[in-house]
Amino acid sequence: MVPFTRALSRALCVLVLTGSSAVAQSPEPAEAPPTFGAVLQGLDKVTARISTFEVPFDRLVAFGTLTIQVRACHKASPTEAPESTAFLEIDESFERAADQRIFTGWMFASSPAISALEHPVYDVWVVDCMNASSSAAESSG
Repeated sequence: MVPFTRALSRALCVLVLTGSSAVAQSPEPAEAPPTFGAVLQGLDKVTARISTFEVPFDRLVAFGTLTIQVRACHKASPTEAPESTAFLEIDESFERAADQRIFTGWMFASSPAISALEHPVYDVWVVDCMNASSSAAESSG
């Protein structure tokens, strides 16, 4: 039994000294493709119509009396649970008054109620992040 223990300890020393590892390393997680905007949906509660619209980063998009601006959008890598999060700034425009910021923060596609826009007429939520491959396919088709 003792010769086996000595042989095992020598083998471990050789592995440690040479930098070899007997333990398998997990592969690096795949990164999500870069994004340049967000795909949002909006509900007009008066007409019961749902609109889907793409909002590139730092561009203003109007939805009814709302003006929406996407500052960031992050999509989970393919090896993780599917999730898209977007940082939105939403203002409401009035005819006789200055615009009023009614929402600033992160919205989550999988759980829109966690951080929701509270408005009597409109609902807005995140569907997905826009990436170059999906937008190019839509514009060419």
